[in-house]
Amino acid sequence: MSSLFSPFELRSLTFKNRIAVSPMSQYRAIEGYANNWHLVHLGRFAQGGAGLIYAEATAVERDGRRTHGDLGLWEDAQIERLSEIAAFISAENAVPGIQLAHAGRKASERRPWHNETPVNDEDISERNEAPWQAIAPSAIPYADGWPSPEEMSVADIERVISAFGESAARSLKAGFKIIEVYAAHGFLIHQFLSPISNSRQDDWGGSLENRMRFAVETATSIRRYWPDDLPLAFRLSATDWLDGGLEIEDTIKVAEALQQAGVDMIDVSTGGIGGKDRPRRMKIEQGFQIPFASDLKSATGVATMGVGFLWDCKHCEQVIETGQVDMIALARELLANPNWPLQSAIELGINDNHELAPIESGWWLMKRDRLLKKLGLRWQSPDNDG
Repeated sequence: MSSLFSPFELRSLTFKNRIAVSPMSQYRAIEGYANNWHLVHLGRFAQGGAGLIYAEATAVERDGRRTHGDLGLWEDAQIERLSEIAAFISAENAVPGIQLAHAGRKASERRPWHNETPVNDEDISERNEAPWQAIAPSAIPYADGWPSPEEMSVADIERVISAFGESAARSLKAGFKIIEVYAAHGFLIHQFLSPISNSRQDDWGGSLENRMRFAVETATSIRRYWPDDLPLAFRLSATDWLDGGLEIEDTIKVAEALQQAGVDMIDVSTGGIGGKDRPRRMKIEQGFQIPFASDLKSATGVATMGVGFLWDCKHCEQVIETGQVDMIALARELLANPNWPLQSAIELGINDNHELAPIESGWWLMKRDRLLKKLGLRWQSPDNDG
């Protein structure tokens, strides 16, 4: 039996395999509202065989969006379209998840294809999209040329923590079964965690214990609304890749505190706090973040998800089989091939006659294979799906 395609349990949930669709921002929402684009984008991964499918970073406040195109769950009216998406994913025997987020000092940014720079007058004239004031733990800009965010007051902090809890309640109403909190890649919670972006001298800054307080209280706020039988995950940047920033030893302590607050799984990524340029310490290769997830799992016992530059199913099989991580998450590989899970199952020898595919497509593919074999024509292989 394949380890990658073995079931995995968290609280009351059972994932049919260890493959997750990582949250992928599409920048197609209007005022935070999902639409048909999101349904088709996420629905195809459900048809493609993934066990867990995360909706993209979803803002808990309007001003917490990264761009004008971000999804949101800051008001009840945004539930309806998301509930249609969650229902479709569930009907295809996958688990619908959602990533809750606040961009902090990365808010009021242009979409990637508009250059990922701060929203400016050009956006007003060309798209009727105006900038807004970003907030952060400290008034430290995200990068050179970016405006300074407004340092959050204690009232601001308490409001945003409450907003995460309220958005969790809406996530439950929408039918999602697992929440991942975006505490990585330079988003607001990561900004509190990292000394690169947090220079506060009060109870929310200084020591690691103080800097992790925002993350822990966010988890506690969510757990007030999120049922005990459903899992809660956090995405953390294990290292900032920068001198003076977070290191894996810090993130292990953060993960231990989050476990105590009711967090069940850590999605282990890295970087993102120090602007758009890749830090010199970061060496990118296939699965380069897996060792961080493995170290965190060994130190804390918490379930971990490995993510980042994963594309070879045999490599993914190996990191699950050896217990380095409990699940793996793919993003751009799945954009290129939403059927990656089904094709990987064929390559690993566990998808005979396309039995893992939805019957509506699997039946036709099985019939084609039989005919090609009978006629002695081209035979399907994992590298030639005809």
